Amino acid sequence: MDNALVIGGTRFIGRHLVEELLEHEYDVTIFNRGSHDNPFETDDRVSHIEGDRTNDSALEAAATTVDPDAVFDCVAYHPKDVQAATRIFDDCEAYVYVSSGAAYGREELPKREGETPLKSCTTEQAIDDSSDTYGNRKAEGDRAVFAAAEKGRNAMSVRPCIVYGPHDYTERLDWWIDRVNRFDRVLVPGDGTNIWHRAYVEDVASALRIVAERGEPGEAYNVGDRRLTTLEELVDVIAAQLETDVEIVHAGQHELEAGGIDLEDYLLYRAYPHILSTAKLTALGWESTPLEEAMERAVDSHLESDRDGSEHGPDREAEERVLGILETL
Repeated sequence: MDNALVIGGTRFIGRHLVEELLEHEYDVTIFNRGSHDNPFETDDRVSHIEGDRTNDSALEAAATTVDPDAVFDCVAYHPKDVQAATRIFDDCEAYVYVSSGAAYGREELPKREGETPLKSCTTEQAIDDSSDTYGNRKAEGDRAVFAAAEKGRNAMSVRPCIVYGPHDYTERLDWWIDRVNRFDRVLVPGDGTNIWHRAYVEDVASALRIVAERGEPGEAYNVGDRRLTTLEELVDVIAAQLETDVEIVHAGQHELEAGGIDLEDYLLYRAYPHILSTAKLTALGWESTPLEEAMERAVDSHLESDRDGSEHGPDREAEERVLGILETL
């Protein structure tokens, strides 16, 4: 297996996947609309085909042009995308769909492939574009993978939890790095012990490659950091990488209301723990990057960028009102 087609390939997970494939001497072609800057534009090892993945004719043309051994689908957001791709690339050695831990439909610890049920997906949800139906659509995409495998196609699924690292356009971790970097006191929602499993982006990229090379058709594989941290521990790890000290201040819903803030406004906060079992992926020979090493790269990338996550979490003025009230208690 040495010829790969990456559907997407320029922004976050796809970008790191291309780099992973190049490191393992794949010939790589990326297929996308060209609506984002192409970091591989001057790299003669990477070919680019411009096209809309929702256009079946464009995908069919790419399949004919490239004839890939492995297809990595990083931007399949609707079940019909997966159904079309598994049909068009029915004779490739591996089709790997980027699903999500959000596809799971029951809260349990940990969530396991083949045991924890997936979310349902109605006809209306399958064509929706809102964040509310994201998990439903990803789950239905998984079911499309399983159906394709039953027809003899080499289709597999990888389910990351919250992904972080360099080039993360969601800025979820950047919000917290910015807080730790700029302020001596950091407000942490709740008691700081909540856990939302995270996955370092380079580990997600290696998982995709390993599943393509060693995975079984019709199977799904969770991916997430080997070492889990609470939200408070995450702040401590960030502070260590920034070589700074911060005071962590906890605030429950009642205190946060003084600033017009809700617990759920905080990025990476989740009331019920979200933990994925990664034993199945580990059995294929996958390994997780040590947390401190992953966070060092994430922090360095943040400092070199203009990302601060300010559009996504509570503003500091609102937090200052909460901190002021807590000082009087």
